[in-house]
Amino acid sequence: MDSKYRFSADVADIDRDQVHRWISGQSYWAPGRSRARQDAAIDGSRNFGVYDTESKRQVAYARVITDGVTFAWLCDVFVDPEVRGLGIAGVLIAGVLEVCEPLGLRRIALSTDDAHGLYFKSGFTALGIPETWMERIGNLSA
Repeated sequence: MDSKYRFSADVADIDRDQVHRWISGQSYWAPGRSRARQDAAIDGSRNFGVYDTESKRQVAYARVITDGVTFAWLCDVFVDPEVRGLGIAGVLIAGVLEVCEPLGLRRIALSTDDAHGLYFKSGFTALGIPETWMERIGNLSA
């Protein structure tokens, strides 16, 4: 990726309208997510984006839910389909990890159906002891 794009960890940079369109309309994990829920998710998380330096348009988004000390959950990672294949996802993930590194987190977790290769390149691995992890599925329609 060249200097045509910039990473930002400033929540003020987030294009909330665009992020909502991506997550609610194009993601496989949160189709139909309401704008109110998306805004609440943004407000309760650390947010990251990649932006086209010429048009100022946001081209990628991710958020991290964390206590800031021991654990983080990387989620809602999305790259605009128009710019996929340009290395933007790698820059986004590298930026997120750089911001999180000083926190000394014991674990950063995520879930993905289709981007294992991207995350492996950034040091993520499959769960070491998957039988110790559990989940409780809540209201998927919300």
